[in-house]
Amino acid sequence: MSPKVNPIIPSTLSAQRGGALVIGLFVITVMFLLASALINVVQDADDQVNLEVLGTRAFAAANSGADVALARLFPLDASAGKCDYSAQSWTPPNVVGFQGCRVLLACRATDYSGTVQHLISSEATCSAGLCDGDNCMRVNRKVEVEARD
Repeated sequence: MSPKVNPIIPSTLSAQRGGALVIGLFVITVMFLLASALINVVQDADDQVNLEVLGTRAFAAANSGADVALARLFPLDASAGKCDYSAQSWTPPNVVGFQGCRVLLACRATDYSGTVQHLISSEATCSAGLCDGDNCMRVNRKVEVEARD
């Protein structure tokens, strides 16, 4: 006499194979999706840090450009400086932090009933990477200074 076999519950090992494989594939797929999402989050955070550093460099370069324009306008020997220029390029010195930065200076003088008001504009652009193609980060900061005689 052979034992009774319930048709709903398989009794042999060959009929129970494959369940762990489906669960394993599901777990691997979920882990892959979580890993790819984590990689995207880390890449975005890295880009934000790079933009913050470039922004700080550009701001420092713009401030330095405004200082240079003020020093040209009011030299130490008390000679008269020139102010009317619209786009004068100034290259920051080759020091750490100013690589890849360029500065455009502008100065406009306006006479208000005998008092000359100078508006100095310094716009710095700092970039990192190869700016020929798509892999370029570029940040721009602008500083304006007013001075009078």
